[in-house]
Amino acid sequence: MSKVRVLVGTKKGAFVMTSDGKREKWDINGPHFAGWEVYHVKGSPVNPDRIYASQTSSWSGQVLQCTDDGGKTWYAPGGGIGKSPEGWPMGESNRFVYDTSQETGAPLTTHQWYDGTQHPWEFKRVWHLEPSLTDAETVYAGVEDAAIFHSTDGAHSWQELSGLRGHGTGPKWQPGAGGMCLHTIVLDPSDPNRIWIAISAAGAFRTDDGGQTWQPINKGLISPFLPKPEAEVGHCVHHIAMSPSKPGTLFMQKHWHVMRSDDSGDSWQKVSGNLPTDFGFVIDVHAHEPETIYVVPIKSDSEHYPLDGKLRVYRSRTGGNEWEPLTSGLPQENCYVNILRDAMAVDKLEDCGIYFGTTGGQVYASTDSGDTWKPIVRDLPAVLSVEVQTLQ
Repeated sequence: MSKVRVLVGTKKGAFVMTSDGKREKWDINGPHFAGWEVYHVKGSPVNPDRIYASQTSSWSGQVLQCTDDGGKTWYAPGGGIGKSPEGWPMGESNRFVYDTSQETGAPLTTHQWYDGTQHPWEFKRVWHLEPSLTDAETVYAGVEDAAIFHSTDGAHSWQELSGLRGHGTGPKWQPGAGGMCLHTIVLDPSDPNRIWIAISAAGAFRTDDGGQTWQPINKGLISPFLPKPEAEVGHCVHHIAMSPSKPGTLFMQKHWHVMRSDDSGDSWQKVSGNLPTDFGFVIDVHAHEPETIYVVPIKSDSEHYPLDGKLRVYRSRTGGNEWEPLTSGLPQENCYVNILRDAMAVDKLEDCGIYFGTTGGQVYASTDSGDTWKPIVRDLPAVLSVEVQTLQ
């Protein structure tokens, strides 16, 4: 029988939860790296026992952790991303720095906010880790300030894919409320050279040559807070999701508006439809039904909690516009949690399981595509990320 492993990153450590295919009883292991913020934990689809974790603290900086036994033991790979300038408290095992060369013909050392001020590019943390679909030793990292790195030796050494910042629009990117972070990396299962990324607040970008060159893909996005609402860059994209069975179709949760693209991001259309509010952070797609998508609306960009204090996941079985609330098993009064951008995931079992975590420390699971929900665990630290592995 298949097994499911749920990987949870929280404000005070990481947790590994396992169950059989029935997904009724869960073994909960953790916290790993207790007391540390773990922004993201994700396993390799090639070698399920290889898992990467992004561990951060204000004292020791950023450290990447790995396990080769499914989370029983962990180690920090040697090397790091480049060399760290003296004085940066980045930890001894992992050090991150940006490529400041001028080979791309564009300045890579500063960016300019819309108020006209210049700011140096700085490293703060790894927001997202995306293991390769074909090679267990290859993994991508999205960082703040926004850049993308990759490793081909299991996180022992890293190189920046500096063509992204060298595109020419980089100096005009600006931070969202959570910082100027590259928080989403989507790999195309049909084309190993195609990658999508999202930056808050710059927008979505795509490479078709493995990361050497990038292009903004924000046509159709409208952001009234920008000097030019339909600008090429500057949009606050919260998350992008794709169904592996339909790689050309993408779904986006934006800073207001749920969007859809049927041409690999070349253009987007609004599919918020009858949602009570179309502000939120997370969006995901059913494992086997490419037109079934999930969002968790919250009240507004200043009130990050569910509308009317009722926790509701919304599902569309038509790829957007027509949405239904899913409430069975979820609190419907006095609930004021948030669900962050990396805090929802799906498994690949025939009866697709949907999982999400909240800032109140609950992790919920549905084994019937969202019709009913049960908590796997309550009272964890605030959940920052949820990922799922389907194991044979």
